[in-house]
Amino acid sequence: MLNPWNDKSTTIRKGEELQMENLQSYLQDFFTHKGDLKVTQFPSGFSNLTYLVQLGNREYVLRRPPIGANIKSGHDMKREYDILTALKPNYGKVPAPILYCQDESILGCPFYLMERVEGVILRAKMPVEMIPSKVLMQGISNSFVDTFVDLHQLDVKEIGLDDFGKPQGYMQRQIEGWTRRYYKSKTDEIPRIEAAAKWLGENMPKEPKDYSLIHNDFKYDNLVLDSQDWTKVNAVLDWEMATIGNPLMDLGTTLGYWVNPNDPDFMKALNLTPTHLPGNLTREEVVHQYSLKSGQTVNHIIFYYVYGLFKIAVIIQQIYFRYKKGFTHDQRFAKLIDGVNLLGEITHMAIAKKRLDRLF
Repeated sequence: MLNPWNDKSTTIRKGEELQMENLQSYLQDFFTHKGDLKVTQFPSGFSNLTYLVQLGNREYVLRRPPIGANIKSGHDMKREYDILTALKPNYGKVPAPILYCQDESILGCPFYLMERVEGVILRAKMPVEMIPSKVLMQGISNSFVDTFVDLHQLDVKEIGLDDFGKPQGYMQRQIEGWTRRYYKSKTDEIPRIEAAAKWLGENMPKEPKDYSLIHNDFKYDNLVLDSQDWTKVNAVLDWEMATIGNPLMDLGTTLGYWVNPNDPDFMKALNLTPTHLPGNLTREEVVHQYSLKSGQTVNHIIFYYVYGLFKIAVIIQQIYFRYKKGFTHDQRFAKLIDGVNLLGEITHMAIAKKRLDRLF
């Protein structure tokens, strides 16, 4: 019996429909089983588009770039497919990749198909009845950190991903790259964001000696939890930004999404992920648990936190830019600029107070 809170797909958003005849013909040539094609869309997520594909009695998940995207490195379907291909035999917590199609005559862009992993996904907006109890949320929060540490401790050489990124100079490239992307997609004057970019450029720590596979978007809504035991993580999703790099920058991105249960309401208004629910660790507790479980000393954490906030602000800014240009008509994007402003204020307070918690 399926859990009623298992993640579900719904009607495809206007303007994000797929060419059904082309897709059905392509899939029926690839698979031995036949059947009618039905496609629905997973409604959450602001980046790559994700669909549930039902062919006969089989279910798959299809991923394609967003409409109007021009950020190739962030929406490279082949790269994401290759990561899953390398990870699946060595790290069970990923969906199995099934096919990659670079023929743009099918859908107008490259795409790939992977298995559907059934389970629960905790999102920013969920029914009141679905919200975990404080005790259950404590268990989920600890499992979150455990899964994060396990990912960073994978041997990239052993799984064949050691040449997947360029770890030397990674930090500087990231700061320069996200700063460049911000100015390229700038729509409004936000002095706090520009100040954060300048501060990051002037306060980079030394590059670490050790690197790891980093996810770059590790948060609750990219984890599929077991339907019967929500403290067990069945799969980690959305590997589009994964690379080899400094794991503390990955931690910083996660902290950037993390709003504490005791943070003020205007921070909770960001509502990017349900870390504000009672029972969750605070940002400082996440860092402490990460350090204990990984055996790694976490230095310069304010730098990494500000980096995470700035990076998330730029990602939101890029999405808002696409909305303003008319590339997408998704009304969820209309007020994203408010989030960019708020993230700028949080960077300012973290730098001024030199801490992760109790910022306001």
